[in-house]
Amino acid sequence: MTRVFSGIKPTGHMTLGNYLGAVRRWAEVDQYRADSLFCIVDLHALTVDHDPARVRRLSRQGATLLLAAGLDPEVCTVYLQSHVDEHTRLSYLLECVATDGEMRRMIQYKEKSARERERGGSVRLSLLTYPVLMAADILAFGTDEVPVGDDQVQHVELARDLAVRFNQRYGHTFVVPKATGPEVAARVMNLQDPTSKMGKSEDSGPGIVYLLDEPDVVRRKVMRAVTDSGREVVYDRETRPGVANLLDILAACTGGEPAALAGAYQSYGALKKDTAEAVVEVLRPVRDRHRELCADPSHVDGVLREGAERARAMARPTVDAAYRAIGLLPPVSRAAPIAAGR
Repeated sequence: MTRVFSGIKPTGHMTLGNYLGAVRRWAEVDQYRADSLFCIVDLHALTVDHDPARVRRLSRQGATLLLAAGLDPEVCTVYLQSHVDEHTRLSYLLECVATDGEMRRMIQYKEKSARERERGGSVRLSLLTYPVLMAADILAFGTDEVPVGDDQVQHVELARDLAVRFNQRYGHTFVVPKATGPEVAARVMNLQDPTSKMGKSEDSGPGIVYLLDEPDVVRRKVMRAVTDSGREVVYDRETRPGVANLLDILAACTGGEPAALAGAYQSYGALKKDTAEAVVEVLRPVRDRHRELCADPSHVDGVLREGAERARAMARPTVDAAYRAIGLLPPVSRAAPIAAGR
C-alpha cells in the first residue's frame, strides 16, 4: 500500500491556507487511500527564537485541530515528531550525506536567515540544517508520497536526492519519495498582500484567517481583502492577484473552478460576500469538533501516545538498516549468562 507522510510546524495558529492547501486533503483523501502518517513537526519550531511554553501549547492545539479536521486515528497515524527518536537518529546520518552547498541553496533558508539578520538576530545552525531533518522525517517511514504546498516542493526534492545518493553509496535503503498536492488552492495567499503566502508564523494580521477565528472575524477579514484596480472580476494570478486569491479560496470551499466562478460575478463586493460565507461554513465543523476535543484532553493524549508507538515501530527497521549500511556497528546485546558448572 502507498505510504504517505506529511507534517505541520507549530510555529503559529493554523490558518485557512493550511487547511485548504493541505489538511483537508489529508482528512478527505490521503488517510483513506494510503497508509498515512501526519505529524506535528515540533522540532522544526526550534530553528528560530521561540517561547517554549508557546511551542508546547501550539503543538497540542495543532494535533487537536488535525483530529478536528477529520483525521481518524483508527485509519491513520497522528503523532508528535519529538516523541519518535528515529527522526533525529536518521537526521545526523543524512547530514553526513548532504552538502553545505545544498543547504545554502534552500529558498526558505535564504529568506528566513535574511529576516533574522535584518532584525539583528543570530541565525541558528538548525535553520540551515532543518531540511535534512525534514528529509529524515520522510525517509524514515519508506514514504512514497509527500502531500505539500508548492513552497515545500524543494525540500521534498532534497529528500529524493539524499535517498538516491545514500542508496548509491551504501546500498538500497530508502524509498525515493515524490511530492503531491491538490490542484486548487495549493497556496492560499494573504488577504492583505496577495503576493505573499498566508503564513501561520505571523502572530496576527487582518490578512490571515485562522481556523479558530469566530465567524464574524472571518467575515470581516474577507470583506476587507485587498483586490485589484478595475472592476471586472477576472481570474488572472499575474495581473489580478487579489481577485484570483478570492476565487481560489471560493473554489476550494465550494468545489468549483476559479475561472468559471469569475464569470458569475459583476462586482468585487459580491465575490467577497460569497467567499466569506463559504469560508465560515467550511470552518464551522472544524471549530465545533475542536471545542469537543478540548473538553476531553485525555482522548488527545491517548491518540498521540498510540500514534508515537505506531510511528516508532514503522520507522525503526529502516533507520536501523541505514545505521548498518553507513558503517556503524549495531549495539552489542548483553551476553547470555553462563550456566553454573561450565
